[in-house]
Amino acid sequence: MRSLRLFLSLFLLFSCSPEDKTEQTETANIDNILVEKANRKLYLRQGENIIKTYNISLGRNPVGAKIKSGDNKTPEGNYHIVSHNPHSKFHLSLRISYPDAAQIKAAEKGNYSAGGDIMIHGFPNKVPAAVFKLYHKFSDWTAGCIAVTNAEIEEIYNLVKDGTPITIKP
Repeated sequence: MRSLRLFLSLFLLFSCSPEDKTEQTETANIDNILVEKANRKLYLRQGENIIKTYNISLGRNPVGAKIKSGDNKTPEGNYHIVSHNPHSKFHLSLRISYPDAAQIKAAEKGNYSAGGDIMIHGFPNKVPAAVFKLYHKFSDWTAGCIAVTNAEIEEIYNLVKDGTPITIKP
């Protein structure tokens, strides 16, 4: 039992770290973000060059594009980072510009809400991060957002500016 606990502790310590494609610099000029939903990856990039790679969790119903509020899907398409929120109910958050004008128009025509409040964020503030790490690693748990660990959102929060384009691919 003791060896199992040691294994799980080491697994948690090393399994949720961001994968470095290149050495991080505090002065990295991140000019776009790419998310690949199927691969559960978020890439901070300069042009086409990947600066940092992160494992992500998505909405609880991740296959397909977000259409309406409550579908638990993560949007797909081209957006941008609207704002930084240091007072989020999650450990920091970056608001994504979903829905766009076409999605709002489709929702109005279909008489439903397109939803909103789509973010890149860390773990819920009300749950200890050490407890939540394993759950995050093996499940999609958000209502449509893109989630990373608390340490990772701190890094992303500091490297990404408002207005940064984000492309979310299936």
